[in-house]
Amino acid sequence: MPSSRALFDLSGRTAIVTGGSRGLGKEIVLAFAEHGANVVVASRKFENCEAVALEARERFGVKALPLEIHVGYWEQVETLAERAYAEFGSIEILVNNAGMSPLYPSIGEITEALYDKVMGVNLKGAFRLTAIVGERMTQQDGGSIISLSSGAAIRPTPNEAVYAMAKAGLHNMTEMFAKAYGPKVRVNCIMPGPFLTDISKAWDLERMGKVFEKTHAMARAGEPNEIVGAALYFASDASTFTTGAILKVDGGWK
Repeated sequence: MPSSRALFDLSGRTAIVTGGSRGLGKEIVLAFAEHGANVVVASRKFENCEAVALEARERFGVKALPLEIHVGYWEQVETLAERAYAEFGSIEILVNNAGMSPLYPSIGEITEALYDKVMGVNLKGAFRLTAIVGERMTQQDGGSIISLSSGAAIRPTPNEAVYAMAKAGLHNMTEMFAKAYGPKVRVNCIMPGPFLTDISKAWDLERMGKVFEKTHAMARAGEPNEIVGAALYFASDASTFTTGAILKVDGGWK
């Protein structure tokens, strides 16, 4: 039986992380690299991906491939997979983290373009990438697929209607793919609550702090590095009997 430290060792594995250039995705990339994994940093701006890839290389001595990809486009998702496999030969970990939730005046004013864009980034891209990588994992030595949803998936509000629908779709997708690709591939989902990432820069932090005191058992928003434990658990051998699971990391949302 491996030691508890060895359970979280990712040496010799390669991870794709979409939305990996900032926020929770960046924290996950660097945590995986610290634990020995090579990483593919995928996001819409190459310079941001390259900066995170460079940090992973310099701090942890792993291989890191930055890729400029918009996951809302089917063909770009396929290109991402092709480039990753061409570079590393196999992918053992996939993290579907890319997401977006633009503002809109009212539900009735949501345009078809906005609807399609939000669904594309949050759900369609994750579906296609999971299908491609999951199939390859079943043909190789297996692996772990992790999606990041949102508390909005089960607590939707009128301010994030399409986003909430897409994130709820990730929950459905998680269970479906766990059944489709088991037993060689584990497919799980992390459901974050509020985190102090780039999106929180638009918050009135004093007001939101008072809200969190009433709505969350931890009485605060999460720090980005507080997602790392859940991601490492699902990515590593610590979770070899866990699949189809949705793990709340939301500070005890009441």
